Amino acid sequence: MEENHKISDLYEKIRAEISSVVVGKGDIELTLMLALIAGGHVLIEGLPGTAKTKLAQTFAEVIGGNFKRIQFTPDMMPADITGFYVYSPDGASRFIQGPIFSHIVLADELNRTTPRTQSALLEAMQENHVTIEGKLYPLKKPFMVIATQVPSGAEGTYLLTDVQLDRFLLMANSEYASIEEEQKIVSSIDIIDEDNVKAVTNLEEITAIQQMIRKVHVAPAIVEYIVALVSSIRTDPDVSWGPSTRASIALFKCARVMALIDGRDFVIPDDVKSLAYKAVAHRIRIKPESEMDNITPHIVIERTLGKTASPKMSL
Repeated sequence: MEENHKISDLYEKIRAEISSVVVGKGDIELTLMLALIAGGHVLIEGLPGTAKTKLAQTFAEVIGGNFKRIQFTPDMMPADITGFYVYSPDGASRFIQGPIFSHIVLADELNRTTPRTQSALLEAMQENHVTIEGKLYPLKKPFMVIATQVPSGAEGTYLLTDVQLDRFLLMANSEYASIEEEQKIVSSIDIIDEDNVKAVTNLEEITAIQQMIRKVHVAPAIVEYIVALVSSIRTDPDVSWGPSTRASIALFKCARVMALIDGRDFVIPDDVKSLAYKAVAHRIRIKPESEMDNITPHIVIERTLGKTASPKMSL
């Protein structure tokens, strides 16, 4: 239990350091922390100027990791992400690493590039390595992709494929700052621009915490609850394409991290409920006729949570 409280303290240190230069993004900070410890990736949707890039870069600095930003454009090629070989006249070659070879990779405005280039991330996100000209190259550990996208349908965007979306453990939304938050940003801009954040942990500590989540107890009733939620969403009459098993895995993994952050070594139903929108919403496709009735993934999740019995836990 003492180790669990250390993790809670570390999380608060990370949040405090990020919040010194990023205002009003506490929910996304939590999302990033959950995905990092669970070993997954995050998709952040939001309009330009909502601190998505700043937050990702600051997060990498605070955890002591390397950071690379990839600005996606329609003319970008897969090799611009993974790397390529340079050949000399005598036949010798050397490999030039792409920006994917970093601890934290910001895939900025991912939906502004073509599906072909988007797919260059799939192997890296799933297997933690890339294959170039038949040779496998392992990536750094820990490895995390933080992708951003402007709202779907915006000019000059391509829809992310369901396969691509399913590779993101969690999704979050970055909204415009409130009036109070924007006033704070403007009045503190000189301090924010200095960007004097410091690392409050290191990659070795992060890796050790990643191993700790396996010790968090998840009762069989919790597992049954997770699967029941996901299965119910798949059969919802307004859903044309339901979440895959990766949604259940995301809920399972991130619920264990939530327990650690809360100082517990066991998962409770509220851990699962608090993660439902982050882990499942981006994996749901609504039927066109239901969209016309303003049905959204969030509405489907909300009513599924309401009708699925929560397990009674005995301590």
